[in-house]
Amino acid sequence: MAKLVKTEEEVMLADMARGFLDEAAPVGHLRALRDTGQTHDPALWAEMANMGWAGVLVPEAQGGSDMGHAAAGVLAGEMGRTLTLSPFLSTAVIAATALRHVAGDRAGAALQAIAAGQRTYALAVDEGTKHAPEASQMAAHKVGNGFRLNGAKTFVVDGGNADRLLVLARAEEGLTLFDLPADRAGIDRTGTAMIDSRDSARVDFTEVEATGDDVLGTVGDAMSVLTPALQAGQAALAAEATGLAAGAFGMTVDYLKERKQFGVPIGAFQALQHRAAHLWCETEVTASAILNAGRMLDEDPENATLAVSLAVSLAKARANQTAKLAVIEGVQMHGGIGMTDAFDMGFYMKRARVAAEWLGDYGYHAERVAQARGF
Repeated sequence: MAKLVKTEEEVMLADMARGFLDEAAPVGHLRALRDTGQTHDPALWAEMANMGWAGVLVPEAQGGSDMGHAAAGVLAGEMGRTLTLSPFLSTAVIAATALRHVAGDRAGAALQAIAAGQRTYALAVDEGTKHAPEASQMAAHKVGNGFRLNGAKTFVVDGGNADRLLVLARAEEGLTLFDLPADRAGIDRTGTAMIDSRDSARVDFTEVEATGDDVLGTVGDAMSVLTPALQAGQAALAAEATGLAAGAFGMTVDYLKERKQFGVPIGAFQALQHRAAHLWCETEVTASAILNAGRMLDEDPENATLAVSLAVSLAKARANQTAKLAVIEGVQMHGGIGMTDAFDMGFYMKRARVAAEWLGDYGYHAERVAQARGF
């Protein structure tokens, strides 16, 4: 059975990451980026790459640190605490995992560029209002030895700033995954800042030419590469959401200790103590589910078993609910000030809302858990 508490090495990694992010990317940094209309800080990402974070899942042979999925979750959790804006999930987790499942010099060169912080990716899979990669209908028509892609992708997180796109399309043989430069002719990106100030884009494809070299994996067999990449992303996103919940909880507890009514701190009121204790318990249980998902991803390199899928979906579903509870309680216990833009709690609520939808909402993952358990 996987160990559901951090190892000594993971505690050290978390402490190091927290010290760096508290200094370089506190919530105030997000506020400053939002106020100037920025959705990405290249200098911050370069610092993360120098510390080995961009290569957390890249093999050492390609210049990565290859620390594993549990470590990636530790880093994502600390980023969630300070609401850090970075392409970590899209590039260092999702794209790196997909590329690791593909043999060849081209994939190796791409992994090396990711580890060095020289290349960023975005995942373009969804076409509707909900996460449903298997339902993708974007066409990849065979033309000679290559393809022409036509269609549109929505909710492409980091899509406005990414150098390259992982694009899911339907060829005659079935779903196929392409690795394309974002500036290829026929690709039109409409970027926007979401409510949490994270970069997202709608990407339109009009007669976009793709060669066989652009195919990631095998034509008609996209899910063998995409499934482990999605699971890695879902686990790391769940870790970020749980870190977000911990950050919101910390702010709330500090306020309960400082705010006074009737001459005493409001944290002395038993009703608020019970609510805070309940939130702490939920956060701790969810953190254990996150660690379990990371451990199982590390133990199963192919990430294809039912047990891994169950662990990841359980972690993502719990993280969505825990983050929602944390920000709702945070706003309510702060009272009127919790609703104002001048106070940081609103940033946590907005990030929790976006994280709940990206890569599958609670309903999507709860259904997968129920199916795995035979319901």
